[in-house]
Amino acid sequence: MTETQTDDAAIDAPPEEVVVDFHATMTAIKEALGRIVVGQEPIIDQLLVSVLIGGHCLITGLPGTAKTLMVRTLAQALGLDFKRIQFTPDLMPTDVTGTDILDEDPGSGVRRWRFEPCPIFPKVLLADEINRTPPKTQSALLEAMQELRVTARGKTYELDGPFVVLATQNPIELEGTYPLPEAQLDRFVFNVVLDYLDADEEIAVVERNVLGIVDEAVTARTGAKAILDYQRLVREVPVSDDVTRYAVNLVRATRPGAHNAPAEVDKYLRYGASVRAAIYLCLGARARALLAGRYHVTARDIQALAPPVLRHRLQVNYLAESDEVSVDDVIAELTRSVPEPGTRAFDSPDRGDRDSPEENAAA
Repeated sequence: MTETQTDDAAIDAPPEEVVVDFHATMTAIKEALGRIVVGQEPIIDQLLVSVLIGGHCLITGLPGTAKTLMVRTLAQALGLDFKRIQFTPDLMPTDVTGTDILDEDPGSGVRRWRFEPCPIFPKVLLADEINRTPPKTQSALLEAMQELRVTARGKTYELDGPFVVLATQNPIELEGTYPLPEAQLDRFVFNVVLDYLDADEEIAVVERNVLGIVDEAVTARTGAKAILDYQRLVREVPVSDDVTRYAVNLVRATRPGAHNAPAEVDKYLRYGASVRAAIYLCLGARARALLAGRYHVTARDIQALAPPVLRHRLQVNYLAESDEVSVDDVIAELTRSVPEPGTRAFDSPDRGDRDSPEENAAA
């Protein structure tokens, strides 16, 4: 079975108009963002995928790369409530989740506690410079990301979906920052990297700002209920057994000492990704296929999402730093070396996950 094949006879595809409507809506959203945000089309696609699978996204970019503008415009186009929290060293957990306030009735003098929610209760939350706040405050956000609820004074408050955290961090500033712990990093589906625009795109940005061109209003194309429906649709997209196995093989190959790990992994990585990475690869690939107007997933979808899914789940060692080898370099080698569905190496009896010489000898 090749990477583009699925068992069509065994799959009950949704009505064609549902997929067509989804694709038309997402295309309109991307066009609306494109009129406000210059360039960064691949990043916009990855943010949409993150929303469509109900995941959270870490956005790494230098100052002035339109991170806040992009997130705000995305929320407007999706028709979702948007709030922004500027994370600072003195930010308290209650500033993120909310707190109880003691109210007194003027007439009776009776005092009652009233919960006052804070900005974490919108549908889209921009956690700006999340690595500038202490771990205690970061953990308050972690509960909401993981459990869709917050706890204040021993009481639990549920968050209505969809709820998406889009967190930014500056890659070049280390002073006064608190690196995110691995447990919190793993809660982010993607780590997308915003790079500099090309020359023509920078010229367009300069001209727009110098001339004082006012951005046009963004019309909401969907809403909270529609996004929840789209999230259910994404999970119904079929993925062949071979593509699922390819995603698992790719993640297993990130672990030093694994049977199918390329030499670069053993040489440059301290540790690899958990099975959660394979889950996010398969979920994200479903959304990416729908965004492309397809109702089937290919290995190319898995490969395209490997960098944002894996780059914050792998850690390079000192040798990689001395050899100037980045995490993205290792991921590129992984996608080159792990056999794809439909190739002879993948279709061999070991199914693309090579056994060690000891296991072969034992067999």
